[in-house]
Amino acid sequence: MRTPLRAAATLAAVAALVTGCSSGDDWSQPHPKPTPIGTLGPGFLAPSATPAPESTVTPSPGSWSEVRPSEDYRVVLLTSGDDRPTKALVKAVEDWAEKEHVDLRTVAADGPHDLIPSITRARELGPDLIVSAGNDLIDPLATVTPNHLEQRFLVVGAELAEPTHNVTAVDWSGASFRGEGLGASSTYDPASFTAERCAAAIRAGVAAVLNDLTGIVIWLDRH
Repeated sequence: MRTPLRAAATLAAVAALVTGCSSGDDWSQPHPKPTPIGTLGPGFLAPSATPAPESTVTPSPGSWSEVRPSEDYRVVLLTSGDDRPTKALVKAVEDWAEKEHVDLRTVAADGPHDLIPSITRARELGPDLIVSAGNDLIDPLATVTPNHLEQRFLVVGAELAEPTHNVTAVDWSGASFRGEGLGASSTYDPASFTAERCAAAIRAGVAAVLNDLTGIVIWLDRH
C-alpha cells in the first residue's frame, strides 16, 4: 500500500517532469531583469554601429565568448523535428544551459498540428527568452511573434523572412531556411550543423539578445 508520504513524493516528481523544470523555481514569482555578464569583444559590431532592424551582422569569431547571462536566466527551448540538424541544435542549447546554469525548460511540438500551440505553451511559461530549433517552427513563429512583442525569441540555424524587433536569428549559408514558401537555400547543408557551429550559434545569439541587439540576423560564415 502506498503511504501518503510516498504518494506526495510521486506527485511532486510527476509535476517536475510535466513542467520540465530544471531548478525547481516557480517562474510565476518575481524575477530580476536578466543582464549580461561580460562584454562583447571587438568585431562583434563595427565601432559605434547600431544595426538597423532586419539587418544582418557578421561578427568576428569568438567576439561573443565572454558574455553569459546573469543567474537564473529563464529559457524555454522550443523544438520540432528529429532530423540531424535539429538534434545538433538542441544538444548545443542543452550543453550551453548546463554550463551557464541557465534555468532551461523544453517544449516539443507534437507534429504539424501542434506547432502554434507549442509556441503558446512556451510563451505562457513566462521565460526571459524562447530559443527555437527546427525548421518546421519558422512559419508558425512568423505568425505568432508579431502579436507578442514583449516576448523575446531567438531562432538558431534558421531565420524569419521579416522578423519583428523581438526576434533575433543566428544563421549561416549551410542553414538559411526562411519559411514563407522560400524554403531552404541552394546552399543548405545538414553537415554544416556541426557541434562547434551550433554551440557558437546559441552563444552568439544570447550575447546579442542580452545586449539588446535584437530584430537582426547574426551571420556566422566567418566562424
